[in-house]
Amino acid sequence: MTLLADQKVAALPGMIGRPLARYLASLGATIVPVACDAQGAATARDCAFLIDDLGLDQLAAAGWPLTEEDLGQLIHVSVSPFGSGGPRSLWRGNELIASAMGGALRLTGLPDRAPVKEALNACTFHADMAGAAGAMAAHHARGRHSLGQHVDISIQQVALSRNVNGILVWQFDRRKLHRVGGALNYGRATVRCIWPLADGWCFHSLMTGRFGAPANQALSDWIDEAGLPNPLQGVDWLSYNRSTLDPAVRAGWEEAIERFFRTRTKAEIAGEGRRRGINACVVAEPADVLADPHLEARNFWSIDQGEKLPGRFVRLQESGTSGAADQGDRQMSRTGPLAGVRVLDFSWALVGSITTKTLGDLGAEVIKVESRGRPCLSRLDVQVAASRPGNFDDKPWFAHLNTSKRSLALDLKRPEARELLDPLIDWADIVVENFSPGTMDKLGLGYAALSARNPSIIMVSGSVYGQTGPLAQEWGVDGTGGALSSRTFLTGWADRDPVVPGAVPYGDVIVPYAMAATAAAALERRRQDGRGCHVDASMYEICVQQMADAIHAAQSGPPPQRTGNADAAWFYQDVLPAAGEDRWIAISIRDQAELDRLMRLAGTADLAAWTRTQQDHILAAQLQAEGLAAAAVQDIEDLLEHDPQIAARAALVTLDHPHLGPFAHVATPIRLSRDGMAPFRAPGIGEHSERIARDIAGLSAERFEALDALGLFK
Repeated sequence: MTLLADQKVAALPGMIGRPLARYLASLGATIVPVACDAQGAATARDCAFLIDDLGLDQLAAAGWPLTEEDLGQLIHVSVSPFGSGGPRSLWRGNELIASAMGGALRLTGLPDRAPVKEALNACTFHADMAGAAGAMAAHHARGRHSLGQHVDISIQQVALSRNVNGILVWQFDRRKLHRVGGALNYGRATVRCIWPLADGWCFHSLMTGRFGAPANQALSDWIDEAGLPNPLQGVDWLSYNRSTLDPAVRAGWEEAIERFFRTRTKAEIAGEGRRRGINACVVAEPADVLADPHLEARNFWSIDQGEKLPGRFVRLQESGTSGAADQGDRQMSRTGPLAGVRVLDFSWALVGSITTKTLGDLGAEVIKVESRGRPCLSRLDVQVAASRPGNFDDKPWFAHLNTSKRSLALDLKRPEARELLDPLIDWADIVVENFSPGTMDKLGLGYAALSARNPSIIMVSGSVYGQTGPLAQEWGVDGTGGALSSRTFLTGWADRDPVVPGAVPYGDVIVPYAMAATAAAALERRRQDGRGCHVDASMYEICVQQMADAIHAAQSGPPPQRTGNADAAWFYQDVLPAAGEDRWIAISIRDQAELDRLMRLAGTADLAAWTRTQQDHILAAQLQAEGLAAAAVQDIEDLLEHDPQIAARAALVTLDHPHLGPFAHVATPIRLSRDGMAPFRAPGIGEHSERIARDIAGLSAERFEALDALGLFK
């Protein structure tokens, strides 16, 4: 099944082979290389899409003749280090520079060393997926109004958008997150998750609430059976909260967990650990990824001259029958490229929540189905002083992740729930869920059931391993995708243990853009024949897509290893100390001539001795003025309080929250020149239950009250 058959994508040189181009090609588009000249512009006019890595200002400086006024029906997508417009749009940049300026670099690495970049092109890949979502949303809008537009993505802004935890603890508590090596920052808590094994490393973290309780207990039981000291014995895991645990208690737990893991092998973690359900996984190398039978079973690989390459980004299953082909006669109550689209949201935690936030911010009408009996993790986690345990509506983490939605509180296990679910299925264009595979089937809400009732419905499922394959029923978290895909193994220094790539979520934030993009593409294709489809997005597979270069290298040379901040594509690249405590500057040099120029400016070959006497922002601006790619390694205060480029792009939008007051929320980092966005605040749990029940499901006031008395809307 192809969603972009017969669509041509004009790609400027820097986009050939980029993740955005590969994603569009995976949906059936034809990539047409074009030069940055008049002939290239003429070719682009005959294409459906144009993609570039420069942004409008750098394109204009290079003599590109097409302007926004010339687009017609062409959708032009720019994914550049700093975006189009603003005081730094002409700055030189790459992955390291954008990561430094976006705040991701500062949080990655060990406290006793310089910040270290994530493996390969992490921030660029994330931005390309955001570009895919913007492109497909604009594609759907073009089907409605027959007009193209410019979609603009800043890699720096996308990197910032990922650090919701860092943003909210600065906003509410004026605290900053720091590099913590093989651990994760959760606002108030730092939770270790990379552990040495007898022959490698594994990923594991203790999880909060009902989701994590069985796995935590399984680990405790295994430690007991090993006869090792176990301070986890007797813990009530249902009441455990990672954000409020005494740090001294956590330190004792982690000492015992490390002692245990050092006695286990990779094979034991992959075998016995998985059988026990401890939610640990091996930190894989690229060779392990290539040999994984799960990826083989899902037919993930594309074979080119005997070499395995990451194939599709998502898996698609087409509906066998057709239904309504268009929603064009609906009244548009909102602005945005997805105005008029209806989304039924069964998601929880990050993957599903960010997917539907993206769809909602882009203009779709989103109804979030949730329950006080099984609230979203982001309604529970007490990360800042303004939040309290037991209050589901005062968590800024939830507020950031769930803008532009309405909330229906509903007990899905009660048979009376069908009185609302059936009319909502009829109402919806898209259903989004990220439960463990099989859960929706048990609730009578699997794709077969949904498409039987509404053949044109598009179901989007996100999970760690995908809906099929030998590991489909296993569960994991954000770090699972990083560990399995070799992202974790290749992040850090060759002489130290691997570190968590980014120390803030990654798989949880890239998968949603692939899900949203594919949903929008499927909507536009549905105009042709009314057929819906099931989108199966696997975090593991999408993380392997990000590691495509390492997968190739593992088959064509020595096994890839951690290289710190070096990058084979750059002549010289490093993160050097600057004046002040934990201040750094990132520098990327293309060739010997640029390095010679840098050393003349420094007056010495000892660059670190020179940079440690310089103020980071001042030196970065001076080097940029000399035509050298450089950036201060910014922290969250730099970004939110002092960065003129972030301010110019309106990377945060202030919304008034009934419990937390007005505060700046992360804006979906996609700018469209024609169909602007107008997000609104996240809902309280069940805030819109009665209106949804009566206005959409058609319940009378009396029936609503009767069902409410039964506890259906708890």
